[in-house]
Amino acid sequence: MAVLRFDHVSKQYPGGRAALSEVSFEVAAGEMLFLTGHSGAGKSTLLKLIHLAERPSRGTVLFNDRNLLKVRGRRVALHRREVGVVFQDHCLLTDRSVFDNVALPLVLRGLRRGEIGRRVRGVLERLGLGDRERALPAQLSAGEQQRVGIARALVGEPRLLVADEPTGNLDPTLAAEIMSLFASLPERGTSVLVASHDLGLVRRMRKRVLVLDQGRLVDDIAPEELADG
Repeated sequence: MAVLRFDHVSKQYPGGRAALSEVSFEVAAGEMLFLTGHSGAGKSTLLKLIHLAERPSRGTVLFNDRNLLKVRGRRVALHRREVGVVFQDHCLLTDRSVFDNVALPLVLRGLRRGEIGRRVRGVLERLGLGDRERALPAQLSAGEQQRVGIARALVGEPRLLVADEPTGNLDPTLAAEIMSLFASLPERGTSVLVASHDLGLVRRMRKRVLVLDQGRLVDDIAPEELADG
């Protein structure tokens, strides 16, 4: 079953610039894959279409067989509960603790305090941050800060996690650690789509790779092709 499907999707910005052109692919439930391409290839635009920060100019984006073009008003917030987003700049609130940063999506949803505590502490333990819940972001290492951003994306138990260059500011060891963490998520039922320009890291992960070039999907590489190459 596909959790996400792009069907001949194009995105054109004012002035005529085409960010995406006729892009079609599927993401299976419980799959991890990569999206790669040079700067300006359309990776960030594609991810924005998934969590409704942008709308396509043509074509259809389906999430759990739901046409995202028809998701409007209050239903946008409901959709975003099912899509966790991790940014290169993890956008942490510097005056809030780790616990409060991770809890924010649940607070906005109006969950009860006990349920918030259970979920936040559970995801912090999974990510090796159980002893850091009262720390401020400035007291954390770069890798810890990125894990807090991931925890915030996961605390709502999304069906799909999308990550935009999540290791761009990390050294190779920390980058490998974060990718290993992502690779464990499908076992828990979360599909993962990672945009990255780090071709060496992508190849080492041996996952399916979508390649964008000037807004077009030019290759869809199976894991075994990477393993053999």
